[in-house]
Parts: sequence; C-alpha cells; structure tokens
Amino acid sequence: MKTALWLYLFLFLAFFDLHAQYPVLTPFAISLGAGPTFIGWMMGMYSLTHLPGNLLAGVLVDRNGSRRYIVFSLVAAGAILLLQAHVQLPWHLLMLRAASGFVLAFLSPACMTLLASLSSDATEQGKYMSGHGIVHTLASVVSPAAGAFIVAKAGYSGTFTTLGWLLIATGVMAFFSVPAPSRHILRPLSSAQSPKVPDKPSVPTKDDDLVSKRYYLLPFFVSCSQGVLFFELPLSQTGSNSILSTGILLSLLSLGALVTLSMLFLNRLSPGGRIAAALLGMAISFFAPASFQSIPTAAILFMLGAAKGVLFPAMASLFISLGGPGRMGRTFSMQSIAMSLGAFAGPVAAGQLRAFVSPYFIAFLLLMVALILLPPKNTGKLSSLNSKWNGRAA
Repeated sequence: MKTALWLYLFLFLAFFDLHAQYPVLTPFAISLGAGPTFIGWMMGMYSLTHLPGNLLAGVLVDRNGSRRYIVFSLVAAGAILLLQAHVQLPWHLLMLRAASGFVLAFLSPACMTLLASLSSDATEQGKYMSGHGIVHTLASVVSPAAGAFIVAKAGYSGTFTTLGWLLIATGVMAFFSVPAPSRHILRPLSSAQSPKVPDKPSVPTKDDDLVSKRYYLLPFFVSCSQGVLFFELPLSQTGSNSILSTGILLSLLSLGALVTLSMLFLNRLSPGGRIAAALLGMAISFFAPASFQSIPTAAILFMLGAAKGVLFPAMASLFISLGGPGRMGRTFSMQSIAMSLGAFAGPVAAGQLRAFVSPYFIAFLLLMVALILLPPKNTGKLSSLNSKWNGRAA
C-alpha cells in the first residue's frame, strides 16, 4: 500500500504538470509569433511522439522493471520544461513539445505496470486502477486554474521553471521510494485464483473480428474531439484575464467528470448504453458553442465533463471484454495508439480548418460519426457484455 501511495503522488504531480500547461501553451505560442495552424501542429506533435514512446515502454518496462523509467520520465520532462522557459522561437517550442511527449510516454505504462504487480488478486488490482483514475481526475480539476494563477504571478518563464523543478524533485523522490525491479515482479496466480479455462473455447468469427476492430474508432474520435477543445478554447478567450479564465473553464470540465465518476450506481448500467448516451451528450455539448453563443461556456464545459465521466469507465469495461485472457496488453496498447493518433489529428485539423468552420462543429461531427459507427447492441462482444451487465442489474 505504501508503494501505491507513492505512485499516486508521482502520477498526481505528473498529471498536474501536464494539465497546468493547457491554458498556458497557446497564449505562450502566440506571444512567440505563432499562428493557429502552427499551434495546432504544436499541440498535436506531443501526442504523435507519445505513440512511439508508448510502444517502446511496453517492451522495456516488462524487461527491466518500472523504477528506472519512472525516474527517467519525470527528470527528463522536468529538464525539458526548464529549457522551455527560455524559448525564443516557435519552432523551438515545437521541438521541445515533441521531446516532452516522447519522454512522458514512459511514465503511465511504468506506473500502471507497477500498480498491477502490487497484488495478484484481481479485486485488489481493480482497486489500484480505480485509484489511478481518481488521481488523474483530481489533478485535472485543480491544475488548469493553478497553472493560470502561476502565469499571472510569475509569467511564462517562471511558470515553466516552477513546473520543471517540481518534476525533477518528484523524479528524485521516485528514485528513493520506488522498489527495485526484483521486488515488484508480478507474482503468478495461485491455483485457486487462476481463471477457469473453458473446455471448448469459442473461436471468434470473421464478422465478430471486424466488429471488434470498429470499436477502436471510438477512442480515436473521442480523442480527436478533446484535441479540438484544447486547441480552440484558449484561442476563443480574449482579454487581459484570458489565461485565468481558460484555466477555470478547464477545471470546470474536470469537475463535471468528477461528479459523474462519483455516481457509482452508473456502473450497474450496460456499457453499451452508457457509451451511446455519453457520446450523444458530448456531441450536443460541442454543438451548443458552435451554434448558440448565448449559452454560458462554463455550463457547456461542465456538461461535457459530466458526459466524459460516464464515457471513460464504460469504454474501459468495453475494452476489457474485447481483450480477454492473454490479449489485455495488446488491446489496451491499440486503444492507446488510437487515442494518441486522435489527439494528434484533432488540433491539426482544427488549425487547418478554423478559417472555414468552427472547430467545435468539427468535434460535433466527429462524435456523431463515432455514435453512428458504434455497433448495434445485439452485435458480437457488445451483445454479450450488455447481457452480462443486465444480468447483474437483475
């Protein structure tokens, strides 16, 4: 449990650092002379370089253990932020954001692997993973407003310097507190805990395989829409307090997610129904600012966050069912790749098309496409998953 608490602290500080930059990066890039198209590429580049880092992390963490990659990721990301405090040209910022995306890609897989190895009991592992989700959400609630506050007091250079030293100090703490690899190798399940293997395992049909692949479009389109939001929201805020207002709005987004994540009774509903309802809610939340300027942005973002809080636990249940025994790692790896590609494509597309159409309308279309492509509830894996949840509810 002590190790888990340390990991939660490291993850909180890392997520705090990441989300604290969201209201800051766009106005900082504008101050360097960057335009909307360049800003879209800058924000997307972080996710693009995240992808090869995730692929490498999966292999290296399994081979060498988690500690060295947790320490490396935190210290390297902190050093990059210290360099970012002295950037003078937009392309310098682009290169540093690309490097940051690569080194931070090792942190979450290393921490998740270590959390999973703390217990061989499936129930305990589920509790550890739930703690990870709560820590992530809490960090995203407080960090955007905190980042905006630091900028107002210390400026861009002071903000990046503060966040950089915070990450480096966290990396030093990780070096002394995270156990060595030999102490957290995942223990095999006992015979009593081992899952029962059916005598005649079912072989997925070609149609079921095609349906399963369609599910990976879901995290892609959702991540695209989030990338559009993180690109457009800072640009749409004007005035002397634009950075602070952006930070507060992003905190409201995470607060809405925290509210629905706390509604544990929602987990009794079928994942398919929750996914469809959340996608529709997110689509409407993006359509509102694109078409009705009179609706308060704060209310829209709170409702968008509430829909996200419904979507992501349901999506996790869906991909667990898709993975099955022996395929969980590959399943979540594909999900991570889809989200990284979406987070890259969203802001890039918004930057290219902003002069012709509202980026919020682009996000609305993406989410509606995701809703349309969601396989029917009586199809393949989703059918069995919904049946299982309906049986539990009964």
